[in-house]
Amino acid sequence: MSETVDTKVRSARRSGSEFAPGVFRLPVLFVNVFLVREPGHPGVLVDTGLPWFGGGVRRKVEARLGGPPAAIVLTHGHFDHAGNAEELADLWDVPIYAHPLELPFLTGRSDYPPHDPTVGGASGLLARGFPHHGFDLRRRVQALPADGSVPGLPGWSWLHTPGHTAGHVALFRPSDRTLLVGDALATFDMSSALSLVTQRRELSLPPASFTTDWQTARTSVWDLAELRPRALGAGHGRTVQGPKVAIDLARLARVFAPPRRGRYVEHPARTNAQGIVELPPPVHDPLPKQLLLAGLTAGALFALVQTLRSRSGSRRVRKASKRELPSRPRYPRLRP
Repeated sequence: MSETVDTKVRSARRSGSEFAPGVFRLPVLFVNVFLVREPGHPGVLVDTGLPWFGGGVRRKVEARLGGPPAAIVLTHGHFDHAGNAEELADLWDVPIYAHPLELPFLTGRSDYPPHDPTVGGASGLLARGFPHHGFDLRRRVQALPADGSVPGLPGWSWLHTPGHTAGHVALFRPSDRTLLVGDALATFDMSSALSLVTQRRELSLPPASFTTDWQTARTSVWDLAELRPRALGAGHGRTVQGPKVAIDLARLARVFAPPRRGRYVEHPARTNAQGIVELPPPVHDPLPKQLLLAGLTAGALFALVQTLRSRSGSRRVRKASKRELPSRPRYPRLRP
């Protein structure tokens, strides 16, 4: 399991799904989408969750807004964040916005760089079953405004936070320092199997198996720390609020360290406006060999146990057979 140095969040909890004024966290299994509404405006959906859960997201959004949002903004286009983008955009007849460097992966031009399960940890193990394909949203998707504004959300701005993906963005509202970071970081330790269950709050590395440029990811966390947020929502984990959030985020930026091993740890994936340009070679993955050895060992143990049970059963049968044999009759000795 890879080791990371994470920062425990000491911020206060706040009950309910509205963790900042007009900002609602809508969990979809292990990923979060966010609904943001400014007074006098219809609202915007930030990310769309896992595929096949579009109906649930739609119901939650419409129940909160009383109708459809004005737009969908994607922090990035991985399957668990853009999985329902096309379905919801068509249903609501709204545009989808993303960073220009994310567009090749959202317009059918390229798949994402392959994910890297060799980083280890719980998330690395789970990621072996996850896809890394892109989407074709050409009918709906367009680039975010170059001036940093967020359509439908006055008072908010978007910031380019690459590393997890080339076109990853975060959203920030300076008036109360509310920050939506997508997968630039997580609010629990995703390398820990226990944390996957408990979701204990701590600012931690971005999802490691899908992060393809670790040096840039660290720079992005530094940039986010300089905003000194008071409320923070991430794509994975619970929201955090309070005066200590900025301190905890600054500490994470200082101790940020990539996994000890992995395909992209030393050499990042290179992409451009057309998609993937260059990938580092795959690194040795010990898990298949470990699984093979574990399977062979388990098979040998099973065979040994069956053999021992068979021998033990044979001995019991022989003993039982001896007990069941009739005893030889004794005749009186005849005297001459």
